[in-house]
Amino acid sequence: MNKLKREDLWSLEEYAEKRPAYRTEVLAHKKNRQVPLGDNARLYFEDATTIRYQIQEMLRVERVFEAAGIQEELDAYNPLISDGHNWKATFMLEYADPSERASRLAELRGIEDRVWVQVEGGEKVYAIADEDLERENEQKTSAVHFLRFEFSPQDIARLKDGTPFKIGVDHPNYLVGGFTPEHNICESLIEDLT
Repeated sequence: MNKLKREDLWSLEEYAEKRPAYRTEVLAHKKNRQVPLGDNARLYFEDATTIRYQIQEMLRVERVFEAAGIQEELDAYNPLISDGHNWKATFMLEYADPSERASRLAELRGIEDRVWVQVEGGEKVYAIADEDLERENEQKTSAVHFLRFEFSPQDIARLKDGTPFKIGVDHPNYLVGGFTPEHNICESLIEDLT
């Protein structure tokens, strides 16, 4: 997959003009790229559209307009775009109550390594988590992780042929049996594969 370049981004002024319509478009796109995992976890699958939006928002908030600063954001976020043989996702553990969140994050250490995708007839593909930096310590896991699901050529061929897949979590304190996402989500994710 192609990574984003400076010429793919709008200037701060252009983005200010286009932002309302673009934001609506991206939010609609993101609906087809979210997978709930039980009541308190969710995968947000990233692609060039979601990452472009994230970069534009970061540049806007931080008022970055110099080439070096723009390149820094591109370098930070481009690794979250699929390489054509994987899916990349932001994994969120969502607990509204701060005390419950603290307790659960302590119980869920290692959960980021137990999220999986399984193409029907194949083996479970477990996430490769947090390649950019460690997000877990001896006391707790983080509420946010970045995951990569790396597929074999056979899995990719089967996915592109329409073979169903399931997503789940095998953590002893947070079990989510495999389920198949809705059709629109499956179609959106398969477009990430080449």
